[in-house]
Amino acid sequence: MTNPIIDSHHHFWDPSSGGDYGWLSGPFEPINRKFEPGDLRPALQKNGVTGTVLVQTWNDLGETWDFIRTAQATDFVAGVVGWVDLTDPKIGDTVAELKGAPEGKWLVGLRHLIQTESDPNWLLRDDVKRGLRTVQAARLVYDLVPNLPQLPACIRTVQAFPETRFVLDHISKPEIRNRGFDEWAVLIRQFRAERDHVWCKLSGMVTEADWQTWTPADLKPYVREVVEVFGTDRCMFGTDWPVCLVAASYDRVVDALRDCLKDLSGAELDKILGLNAIEAYRLPGFGERAA
Repeated sequence: MTNPIIDSHHHFWDPSSGGDYGWLSGPFEPINRKFEPGDLRPALQKNGVTGTVLVQTWNDLGETWDFIRTAQATDFVAGVVGWVDLTDPKIGDTVAELKGAPEGKWLVGLRHLIQTESDPNWLLRDDVKRGLRTVQAARLVYDLVPNLPQLPACIRTVQAFPETRFVLDHISKPEIRNRGFDEWAVLIRQFRAERDHVWCKLSGMVTEADWQTWTPADLKPYVREVVEVFGTDRCMFGTDWPVCLVAASYDRVVDALRDCLKDLSGAELDKILGLNAIEAYRLPGFGERAA
């Protein structure tokens, strides 16, 4: 039996819904439209993708409710990484309400767009730490989505919460187009000691490279470094669709990652392409849907 392939990072959105989508302008204008399950399904089928993890797009609790309902209604969405205000003293009640809902089992993780915070050490605030303890108690994963300035705080956070599962999104968004390997690598290597409870998504790389000229060769040094630091048990495949579409088709993102990983064994590739996401997020009832 073929092992499952899980796209561990994609989005849906509708800019007309009133969400915080002001960034869908300028070079991102081509993706300033509604994206929903029917738009993604053909690409999943073409690439043999079995399931997906749907990830928040803005810091809004309403979107989290919408996404777990979408997961309930969509056969390929295997889990949701939503948003809850970590600084809210009533975060425990909010998480309990989400998880207790009929669609609540699809909530597998949370994240906050920390790169939009003016304070690069936002994660280190006492109220945020309190919220992270609630995430841990609820057995949810916490996704970290930093740019380089927030990466030191991410390192300190995973060190301070050894019992919490963390996932580092988009290999922490190094500036591939500007050959930003060295400064990024110094920091990323500090996760080596934490890889028993930290995973890393091999995602979001094409939009950090030159959109017009990138090739898999531009991505390979970064992929190799991440695999070396985290190991093949702690890396997972993701496309960051539809954001990736400004730089590459879904197919090209998949093909580029496969090219970067072509030296791995079949068993190692199976882990990265699917099994690690199932383990990290404890994807609920994977392979069968709720009635």
